[in-house]
Amino acid sequence: MIQFDSTFASAFLPANWAAVFTPRLNAAHRALEEGSGAGAEYTGWLRLPETCDREELRRIKEAAGRIRSDSEALVVIGIGGSYLGARGAIELLRSPQYNLLRKETPQIFFAGNTLSAAATAELLELLEGRDFSVNVISKSGTTTEPAISFRLFRGLLEKRYGKEGARGRIYVTTDREKGALRAMADREGYESFSVPDNIGGRYSVLTAVGLLPMAAAGIDIEAVLAGAAGEMDRLRLRAMDNPAWQYAAVRNALYETGRKIELLSCYEPSFRFMTEWWKQLFGESEGKQGRGIFPAGLEFPADLHSMGQYLQEGERSLMETVVRFERERSRLWIPEDGEGGDGLEFLTGKELAYVQRQAMDGTLLAHTDGGVPNLIVHVPGTDECSFGELVYFFELACALSGYLLGVNPFDQPGVESYKRNMFALLGRPGSEALRSELLKKIGRGRNK
Repeated sequence: MIQFDSTFASAFLPANWAAVFTPRLNAAHRALEEGSGAGAEYTGWLRLPETCDREELRRIKEAAGRIRSDSEALVVIGIGGSYLGARGAIELLRSPQYNLLRKETPQIFFAGNTLSAAATAELLELLEGRDFSVNVISKSGTTTEPAISFRLFRGLLEKRYGKEGARGRIYVTTDREKGALRAMADREGYESFSVPDNIGGRYSVLTAVGLLPMAAAGIDIEAVLAGAAGEMDRLRLRAMDNPAWQYAAVRNALYETGRKIELLSCYEPSFRFMTEWWKQLFGESEGKQGRGIFPAGLEFPADLHSMGQYLQEGERSLMETVVRFERERSRLWIPEDGEGGDGLEFLTGKELAYVQRQAMDGTLLAHTDGGVPNLIVHVPGTDECSFGELVYFFELACALSGYLLGVNPFDQPGVESYKRNMFALLGRPGSEALRSELLKKIGRGRNK
């Protein structure tokens, strides 16, 4: 189970923070459970671990089995919440070097999250001579980046296997009933899975959006859901003993004292894309109406040698949340150095995990002494059950935190601004006036 520790933030918190936030959290949690809060139509994730469609889960596992049997590679096409959770899961539960490992599961590549011709062409080249399948993930099917990517990879499939052969290698995850991708899947006969209507993209990792790529990588998705279900039951508690309450309350109490930036840090390189998932979850949920804690991520100890100076002595607008895994995946002991030239003879025979723990604690104390409140999220291990627990913990804490901020944590109106401008500049019919206005602004900027 997930544990939360605010000991190293206590000196920065108002004396009565728990008393102040308890009634606010009680109201927020009640609004979530009763469906009376803003964005209630997108709270299907709240009970997902116990209400998930078991028939679709069976089909997901069958599809993953086919992909493993007939494909050397799987291309997952999606952007934002359509890929970050799955990539985070694969890197954390398998390895950041997953595609280089000798294994019986296919390599998994992620596309549709860039408009880089170089990156996309490189991936197309990597698939030369390999049997592969595609999982395209999009609620609408009209999101620019994945839609363009799907055209390219679908074309390669059809060129290599013919239209009929390609049909059996395309797996679609989209809206249950509507949208361009749903229409295409029905028309072409692609096997399809649903993004539930009541779950937004950034909360969708425990749906087919994340579960199919995970299962293709050999991850036990039943164990993932079991972990999430256990955490869901535990976090139903409406009291400050609830770790999700504590995290939401502490980060908001610090925000109200001027801590505007939250750094999520971890000492495991395999957590990097889970940090990216967390950044979208909190950034897209909270950043509205001129409010919100800015989410950023760091990987320690690497970033201590690039950002450590700022963390120690820069502007004190920061708070830091550290994810700590309690069980080690591997064990290594530091060997003797016969020459003794590195000055580290006192570490001979010690476990590398022991050195890591001392680095964690030393950094924790240094940053706290330097004026950065530290919050700690304790995770049992890097296994499927722990992953499910962590996902549910962060999702619930994020929703509660959004309500504490007074925003709708389930919409993202600001995301549409760049899309509107991009389509106008690309010449979408009906946007001629906006295109003219934007071109004038760009011209003025370039002429300065």
